[in-house]
Amino acid sequence: MSGRLDQRCAVVTGVGSGLGQAIARELAGEGARVLGCDVNDEAGAETMRGIGEYRHADVSREHDIEALIADAVGRFGRLDVMVNNAAIQIEEELADTTEEQLDRILAVNLKGVFWGCKHAVRVMRPAGGGSIVNIASILALVGDGILAAYCAAKGGVLGITRATAVQYGEAGIRCNAVCPGDIDTPLVAAYFATAADPMALRAEVEREYPLRRIAQPREIARAVVFLASEDSSFMSGQPLIVDGGLLADCY
Repeated sequence: MSGRLDQRCAVVTGVGSGLGQAIARELAGEGARVLGCDVNDEAGAETMRGIGEYRHADVSREHDIEALIADAVGRFGRLDVMVNNAAIQIEEELADTTEEQLDRILAVNLKGVFWGCKHAVRVMRPAGGGSIVNIASILALVGDGILAAYCAAKGGVLGITRATAVQYGEAGIRCNAVCPGDIDTPLVAAYFATAADPMALRAEVEREYPLRRIAQPREIARAVVFLASEDSSFMSGQPLIVDGGLLADCY
């Protein structure tokens, strides 16, 4: 049975756990040849074992991203899909956020996406195009008081997404963003762990969703497959909200 991404060549950042791991598996399951990266080499290599290739890369460093994409082209001959997923989270309200915390969040969550788009475009443009998928968040659209720096970075991801789509559409490059709600990943578990009673906080968060639960990583990864494939061929510059109905409920 053929997949929606047969013989496509993809790079996924942050494959060591959670959403990145699910994205790498789903792309590979749809027939893509995948190169994944992470800063946790043991976890990243384990994710990619049997489904693709692995390379160490720190997305906050432009050289690492440039080398990552050059490696993908060297291995596969081209780059068709770039998924800028790697992210970190620091739970701190704006008034207490330090310069070091802000710099770290922006370096990974914003600059990492910027470098990923920049170097993907540089190889996709002469090859006739491709699809870039950036992982934003519903916090690019609404606020969370103890995730001020994270909100700022994810809002910037949407700006990068739109600018890339506008500038490089003529070259056949599409760029979209997925805006997930809460996902059952280690990143979100760390957020719950900030509470005196993590399970109570999780239950409170789940009650806010019309579906009364948070997402499983694979549910968001399937949205990435959609944006990476020709099923979304006339979609570019858009945030795809995958949030279990959360933002539809104004109460």
